[in-house]
Amino acid sequence: MTIKKIGVLGAGAMGTGIAQVAAQAGYEVVLGDVEMAFVERSVANIGKLLDKNVEKGKMTAEQKDAIMGRFTLTTNLDDFATVDYFIEAIVEDLEIKKSTLAKVDKVLKPDVVMASNTSSMSITVLGSATNRPEKFVGMHFFNPVPVMRLCEIIRGYKTSDETVKIASELAQAFGKTTVEVKKDTPGFIVNRVMMPQFLEAIRLVEEGVATPQDIDTAVTLGLNYPMGPFTLMDFTGIDISKFVLDYFYEETKNPFWAPPYTLKAIIRAGKLGRKTGAGWYDYSK
Repeated sequence: MTIKKIGVLGAGAMGTGIAQVAAQAGYEVVLGDVEMAFVERSVANIGKLLDKNVEKGKMTAEQKDAIMGRFTLTTNLDDFATVDYFIEAIVEDLEIKKSTLAKVDKVLKPDVVMASNTSSMSITVLGSATNRPEKFVGMHFFNPVPVMRLCEIIRGYKTSDETVKIASELAQAFGKTTVEVKKDTPGFIVNRVMMPQFLEAIRLVEEGVATPQDIDTAVTLGLNYPMGPFTLMDFTGIDISKFVLDYFYEETKNPFWAPPYTLKAIIRAGKLGRKTGAGWYDYSK
């Protein structure tokens, strides 16, 4: 089927970014969340980002207005009945995702592909909550979506080749480079590689080997990474790192993945990174 209208459920950082790249690629976008205030804030943030592009001469005011005109805002799942493709980008909670996907599945047209932007959870399990597991796929975008070039395309156990093809082509239409995760494994590719680095960085601090600042400096200069592990955790949200580690541990029961005490303590203190003004670093000054 021809994809003209895309549904995005979840108006947080990831859903906002996905909605933006979809609209910029020329698609109509139905953007939903549980409260209209969340959706309105999401679209307002997109408008501010596009205004900066206009100021820099990267697009015209007319192009910006055309993009903004492609959004439909909703808090009603029934409004997804008209979309040609659906992407879920809600909270990283397995049961909430499953129950929500089951509701959306009943609303969507039968031939519509459903995708989840989960960063680590089983696509097979999420797809099993719907009546279309062969049309269910993982599309893991990275934050900030308009800037980051990668999208992981993840197969569930029953995901069809055609679904993978449709998802990959759509992500590429958004301007992304895609990689295929052929086996549904916790963390997929990027998080499977990244989380051990976070763990070792935290353990180095706990062992008194070095400070977060010096570890970040060592990694950025020694490995030529754009940012060190502590800066990256602060940027993406320290709580997100713990969600992923908890999921890895529950799936494997391997103590290697158990979140370190220091990570749990900093979260209990309400320090979740940039979004709260403090994490491994203080951003309040």
